[in-house]
Amino acid sequence: MKALLMLEDGTEFKGQSFGAPGIHFGEVIFSTSMTGYEELLTDPSYAGQILVSTLAHVGNVGINMKDHESERPWLTGFVVQDAPRTFSNWRANTDLGSWLTDHNVVSICRLDTRAVVKHLRSRGAMRGAVCAGPPPADLLEQIKNSPRIEDQNLVSTVTCKEKKTYGEKNSLHVVAYDFGMKNRMVDLLLHHNLKVTRVPAHTTAEEVLALKPDGVFLSNGPGDPAYLESIVGQIKKLLNKVPIFGICLGHQLLARALGGETFKLKFGHHGSNHPVKNLATGRVEITTQNHGFAVDSKTLPESVEMTHLNLNDQTCEGLLAPACRAFSVQYHPENAPGPHDSRYLFKNFLEMMETNLAQA
Repeated sequence: MKALLMLEDGTEFKGQSFGAPGIHFGEVIFSTSMTGYEELLTDPSYAGQILVSTLAHVGNVGINMKDHESERPWLTGFVVQDAPRTFSNWRANTDLGSWLTDHNVVSICRLDTRAVVKHLRSRGAMRGAVCAGPPPADLLEQIKNSPRIEDQNLVSTVTCKEKKTYGEKNSLHVVAYDFGMKNRMVDLLLHHNLKVTRVPAHTTAEEVLALKPDGVFLSNGPGDPAYLESIVGQIKKLLNKVPIFGICLGHQLLARALGGETFKLKFGHHGSNHPVKNLATGRVEITTQNHGFAVDSKTLPESVEMTHLNLNDQTCEGLLAPACRAFSVQYHPENAPGPHDSRYLFKNFLEMMETNLAQA
């Protein structure tokens, strides 16, 4: 079936469908990850977005359920250069195209993804539509009338509906705010012998403190942090009460709770090869990232220290508020997919909680 990717500036890219039929709208972004398309497709942080992969061949190893980061894909569309018709992997349960069809993800292949990425790098991320089948005459008008990523509460769509506890017999207790939390996050917290209570995004600070946590984890998630002021208000109430560790959206929300501001990047950071400098050690970490917004380091109060720097565009990649016992990073230390350079941050969180208990 013929398929089309159209951007809100009127640019068209024609290809073929290999997923569900129909028309879906979203913000068009690209990822430079060379591995782990299953983890990318099931990352809730991609909610409301059409993902373009720079990888030439996507689908070679099919789909297996063990590598999923959530129960289903959340993105609205998927665009690749080539989607192989066959797959080969002993763990695979089905092929990529069938899985995308089953989950109603409109997907396009056999188009020049290099041209799409160059266009987005030049013009910036923008709204678009993926259309599998004959496009309507007013498709461009429909794109321009579709909601912007800044105007949607995507977190409420992807968060868990009720709290759930893992590792009941483990020692220290962490309450994890689920803003679109990946399964790998839970795995690494459990790996450090932590009991984890996963709670919905709009859980109040009072409800969190009633669970008597030794620490609070602020997860990744989709959308604009400026849209989530009610959540920021709850994080403010937790400052100075319990150690806090945030990543990605959680990093941005913590920064806003501390008095900082955030802004939208031109085309975001999406991939598993982003160099970040640890300003305390001088060490450069290769990191996995997936976000369209960033913290404005110039707006952080003097009591907050910037700890990590993006070496591509010099944006803030980490912060520390010693007096509040809170720290965060913009990237994904759980490495799903990606390198393991930043796993030490989970150990740092554990040590912060142990120190806090010793001083209590």
